[in-house]
Amino acid sequence: MAYADLRAFLDDLGSDLIRVGEPLDPRHEVAALLSEAQVSGKAVLLENIKGRPGQRIAGNLIASRRLAARALGTSEDRLIETYVARTGRCVPPVVVKDAPAQAVVHRDPADVAALLPLLTHYEQDGAPFLTCGVVLARDPATGQRGMGIHRMMYKGKSGGGRRFGILLANPPLSQFLANAEASGKPLEVAVALGVDPAMLIAAVVKSGPQGPDKMEVAGSLRGAPVELVRALTVDIEVPARAEVILEGHVLPGVREPEGPFGENTGYYFSNVSPVIELTAVTHREDFIFPALVPWTADVDTLLSLAGGAELFGQLKSLVRGVVDFDLVPGTCSFAAVASVRDCPKHEVRRLIHLALTLDKRLKSFTVVDDDIDIRSPREVAWALATRFQPARDTVILDGMEGYVIDPSSAGGAGSKMGFDATRGAGAAFDKIAMPKAAVARARAAMTAIQGTAT
Repeated sequence: MAYADLRAFLDDLGSDLIRVGEPLDPRHEVAALLSEAQVSGKAVLLENIKGRPGQRIAGNLIASRRLAARALGTSEDRLIETYVARTGRCVPPVVVKDAPAQAVVHRDPADVAALLPLLTHYEQDGAPFLTCGVVLARDPATGQRGMGIHRMMYKGKSGGGRRFGILLANPPLSQFLANAEASGKPLEVAVALGVDPAMLIAAVVKSGPQGPDKMEVAGSLRGAPVELVRALTVDIEVPARAEVILEGHVLPGVREPEGPFGENTGYYFSNVSPVIELTAVTHREDFIFPALVPWTADVDTLLSLAGGAELFGQLKSLVRGVVDFDLVPGTCSFAAVASVRDCPKHEVRRLIHLALTLDKRLKSFTVVDDDIDIRSPREVAWALATRFQPARDTVILDGMEGYVIDPSSAGGAGSKMGFDATRGAGAAFDKIAMPKAAVARARAAMTAIQGTAT
């Protein structure tokens, strides 16, 4: 099912949506509620924001594989397969005249914090941050469209109420800014807040200069073209059905302290970053403000789909026998597990080398046989405990590029490690199991018991 916008997705969730009427403060309390609610695997709509009559906040939108599957109109067991198949196609966006996102217009906003419920997430965060804005720009050198999710720190009164610091550590937008600054010009940008989940996922897909347009990827993921409209003060097309749009430009040559910020690593991170100055804010009449709390299951799901699925596809094409792959939740995409079938030991070692060099974020990689459920920490730990010998089965790569937000990679250098926890040919490692018929009978009995209890 294609969701035209965020509210269509929320309306369809039914019991997978938790509605919260308790008035909560955008400073810490909203983020704390969303963090506590992660265990449910459900999305959350906060309908009463302290000091913000009539405003709402939606979060935990893809806090589970179940929600991600609903966002893409598929099942959990076909989630990765569906994602890979759809990202191989492209559905170009369409330009429309009707733009709910521009129903209310604020030109040269004097105080963005007075308009929007900007969230402060963690205790030592230096200011409110935007964490799930889809930043849109065009390369001034080539005209190529680019989009990505980049954290943005609200500068408050010191920035005239309409400036944000933005971490631009990754391409293509980092290159777009470099091209603009080379000619001494600002980089025009727009930030879409409150988009449908498929577009949010598409925004973090890796896409180089020769790769697909992420807006076309968003169309393929959602199963329908993204509707775009021309922004009012910058020459950029923006999602017509977003909840909020920020328009502005990145100031050339300006760098200011940004942070501290509770990052997806689970640590505070500060930087000296570029600055955006807004020229307009537009929004729907009754907008829903989006929230994505760093270092939570929302981020895990985003990275697992956009980063993990892509690497899975690469590894399957390069090494015979790769069956499954997943980024380990809670590890900021620094750790992954893969399963293989009929894969010789020397090929497992090659697989480890490939995975650790293809993705600069990946720091540890474990390979198991296909009788192991890679999404079960207990089973992966069991395979490591019983099929792995450290001196024989460890691969260490030193002198590698560190990832920018990894606090352990001082100076940008790091090392990586792989673990071969496969059985190998001829080894007697049959996993104990009960007869399938007995298991089916037991599950049926438990279902009946649980039904009676309720």
